[in-house]
Amino acid sequence: MAHTPDIVVTETGPKYASEAVGDGHRLTADMPAAEGGSGAGLPPFGFVLTGLGACTNMTVRLYADRKGWPLERIATHVSMAADRTILREIELVGTLDAEQRQRLLAIAEHCPVHKFLAAGIKIATTFRS
Repeated sequence: MAHTPDIVVTETGPKYASEAVGDGHRLTADMPAAEGGSGAGLPPFGFVLTGLGACTNMTVRLYADRKGWPLERIATHVSMAADRTILREIELVGTLDAEQRQRLLAIAEHCPVHKFLAAGIKIATTFRS
């Protein structure tokens, strides 16, 4: 599995705001103001979607670079539907032909985060003292 750092998420306030720290990076999580938070960061599912989008971009970029294909930029738009379906739209910029575009779409299915989410997740929870 790809590098997966330990992440520590600590409530920082006000209310729902938390700080996530991993590998020396800091991210802020919070609920939107409309839901009682201050909107200081992404809500929790925003991080799940961000992980999928970033992994998709990296997987597609790695493949295109290995093939020497003219991919100038990739943007992955991710959202969640009311039925809990994750919607992913991949935007490819560059002079790619139809066959290359189709291959890159297929490669996106091999993104490790995509495979992890699609396989289902087991969570083991314990107390830490």
